[in-house]
Amino acid sequence: MHYLDTPIEFLKGVGPLRAGLLRKEAGISTFADLLSFYPFRYIDRSKFYKINEVSGEMPYVQIRGTISGIKLHGERRTTRMTALLSDDTGELELVWFRGFKWLKDQFKSGVEYIVFGKPTLFGRRINIAHPEVEPVTPVALNQLSSMQAVYNSSEQLRAKGLDSKGIGRLVKTLLPLALPHIGETLPKTVLQALKLPGRQDSLLAIHFPSDAGTLKKAVARLKFEELFFIQLSLLRSRQLRLEKTGGHVFPSIGRLFNAFYHETLSFSLTGAQKRVLKEIRSDTLSGKQMNRLLQGDVGSGKTVVAVMSMLMALDNGFQACLMAPTEILAFQHYESVSTMLSGLGVTVGLLTGSTRSARRRETLQQLMEGSLQLLIGTHALIEDVVKFEQLGMVVIDEQHRFGVAQRARLWAKSKVPPHVLVMTATPIPRTLAMTLFGDLDVSVIDELPPGRKPIKTIHQYDSNRLKVFGFMREQIKKGRQVYVVYPLIQESETLDLKDLTDGYESIVREFPLPDYGVSIVHGKMKPSDKDYEMQRFVRGETQIMVATTVIEVGIDVPNATVMVIESAERFGLSQLHQLRGRVGRGGDQSYCILMTGSELSGDARKRVGGLVSTNDGFQIAEMDLQLRGPGDIQGTQQSGLPDLKLADLTKDEAILKAARHYARDLLERDPSLSSDENRPVARQLKHLFPDKIFWSRIS
Repeated sequence: MHYLDTPIEFLKGVGPLRAGLLRKEAGISTFADLLSFYPFRYIDRSKFYKINEVSGEMPYVQIRGTISGIKLHGERRTTRMTALLSDDTGELELVWFRGFKWLKDQFKSGVEYIVFGKPTLFGRRINIAHPEVEPVTPVALNQLSSMQAVYNSSEQLRAKGLDSKGIGRLVKTLLPLALPHIGETLPKTVLQALKLPGRQDSLLAIHFPSDAGTLKKAVARLKFEELFFIQLSLLRSRQLRLEKTGGHVFPSIGRLFNAFYHETLSFSLTGAQKRVLKEIRSDTLSGKQMNRLLQGDVGSGKTVVAVMSMLMALDNGFQACLMAPTEILAFQHYESVSTMLSGLGVTVGLLTGSTRSARRRETLQQLMEGSLQLLIGTHALIEDVVKFEQLGMVVIDEQHRFGVAQRARLWAKSKVPPHVLVMTATPIPRTLAMTLFGDLDVSVIDELPPGRKPIKTIHQYDSNRLKVFGFMREQIKKGRQVYVVYPLIQESETLDLKDLTDGYESIVREFPLPDYGVSIVHGKMKPSDKDYEMQRFVRGETQIMVATTVIEVGIDVPNATVMVIESAERFGLSQLHQLRGRVGRGGDQSYCILMTGSELSGDARKRVGGLVSTNDGFQIAEMDLQLRGPGDIQGTQQSGLPDLKLADLTKDEAILKAARHYARDLLERDPSLSSDENRPVARQLKHLFPDKIFWSRIS
C-alpha cells in the first residue's frame, strides 16, 4: 500500500471516532484525501487594526490589546461571558456563549493579546463573538502568515474539535511526513512549457501560502492537473475505442434512404442537418464504431437526422433502435417515426414498461427473427430478453437521463458494436461538453428550419393575470392552443407555489365549456389516461393543456402558440428553455409568458431576464452553468468522472483548453504512455480512473 493510501485514523490526532466523522462529513478516508481537502478561502492575518478602525461591516479583523472587565451574565442556559478589549484608541466587547468555565481564568491583566474574529454591531456597540485569542509572543507573531487557510467544516466535526483550525492542524501534522511520498504527476515538458510549480510545492503552498502570488501559482497548477487527467482519460478512451473496437460498415445509401429523402420529406433539410448527416455517413464507412453526440436546440430537426441515420442501417440489412427516457417521449417518437416512414414498408415496433404481454412476446419474436426493423422504446429495451437479429444503429434521446451502465447494456446487444448516436435538446456549454463528452465526436445542429419565427418571451407578475387570460382568449379565437405549466401536482405546505389542481379549477372557471376545452396531464396519471388527454389536445379537441413538466419533452403540437409557465421563478433556466420549446413548432408567431410573484431573488431575476433576452439555447446553457455551477447539469453524477475539487468549469475554460491541448499532444507522441517520462502519468491515470478501460467503449 502506498503511504498516501494510509487510512486517516492512523494520523496522530485523529483516531477511530474522528476518522468516522471525517469520512462521513468531509469524504476524508486517507492521507491523500486530507491533502486534497483544499481550503475554500484565505484570511489575511498580516494586518492589525486599531479598535477605532473597526466597523460591523468588516468580515474579519485582528487586533492587539489587553483584556479586562470579565463578567458572567444570566443563568444556566442563557449564561454568557463578556470582556473588554482595549488598545490606545478605544475598546470593544468580546462575548462568549459557551466554553467560558475554563476561559474566564485564562486572561491575565497587563498581558497583550492577539484577538481575531468577526465584528458585529449590537445596539450601538461593536462586539466580537467567540474570538480566537492568544498572547502576543515572538513565536505567535512569527506564525502569522499573511494568508491563513479556512477549511469547510460541519457542526458534527466542530463538536469534536475539527473546526477549520483543527483540520488545519491535521494538515500541518501530515504534510512534513507526506512530502517525501508525493511524486510528480505531470510531464516535465508540460511543467516547463506552462511554468507550473511542482506538485510538492503546490500542495505546501495551497495549505500554507507564504504570499498571494505563490498561492495563485499553486492553485493554477492543481486546477490544471485535475482537468489534464480528466481530458487524458477521455481522449485515451476514445483512442482505445478507435484502435480496438471495429464497427459495422454501411457501404450503400439505398432505397429507403433515397425514397425518404427525395419523395417523403415535405421540406428541405437545413445546411446544418446535411452537414451532420455527412459526418454520420463518414463514420459508418470508417470501419470503426460511431460514438457521436448530436446537440441541437429545441425544434432544430434532430429527429429527422436520427431517422435518416437509422435508414442507413436498414438499407444495409441491419436493425436500429431508439431509446427515450419516458413512455410519453417513446410513444411520441413511435407516432412521429411511424408517420414519417409510412409507405416505405419499414416495420416499426414500440416497447415500454406498459406494453401488454401478448404484444411484448410478438415484438420480441419479430425482433429476433429480424422481421422487425426499427424498435422504439424506454429502459425496457435494455432488458436481457430483448434480443436483436443484427443491431446496427442505436439512437439514444435525452442521453443525460440514462446512466452509463444502462447505455452499456444496450450497447452490448450486438457482437460487433452498433453505431451510437446520442442526442440532446439541452445545449451543452463548451466547457461541460469537453469534460463530460470529450471522448465522443460532437455534431451540432445550429440553425432552425426555415419559416420558424423566434418565440416572443414576456415576463408578467401575478397581478397581471387577467391581462394574460385576455391574451389567451385572443389566441384561442384565432384557432390557436395554449399550454399552462405548473411546478407541482398538489399544494405544498413548504412551498408557496401555484399548484396544478388549483390552477386547473381556476382555468376551467375562466374558460368554461362549451366554448373551451381543457386537458390536464401530470406524472401521477395512468399512462392510458395521460395519453387520452394528450391526444385530445393534439387533435384540437381541447384548446388549453394544464400540465406539469411532463410536457418538457416529447409533445409536438404545431398549433400550440402560447406557453404560460406559472411560478417561473421556481424552474431552472434550462428547464424553462425546454418548456418554451414546446411552442413555436409551426409557422405562426408563438409566445412564452413567465408568471412570477413580485418578490424575486437575485438568481430568479437573472433566470427570468436571461430567458426574456435570448432564444439561443447555447447562450442559455452558458448562463445556466454560471448560475448553477456544473454539478447539477447534464447528469454529471452519471458520467463516471471524479468531482472537481478546485477547477470551476464556469471560470476555468482557458485552463481546460490548455489541459486538453497538452493531453492530446502527449497521446500523439506516446499513445501507450510507456516512456520513462510518462510512466508517472500512466500510474496517476490508472489510480484516478481504475474502471475507465471498461467504460471507455460506452457512449
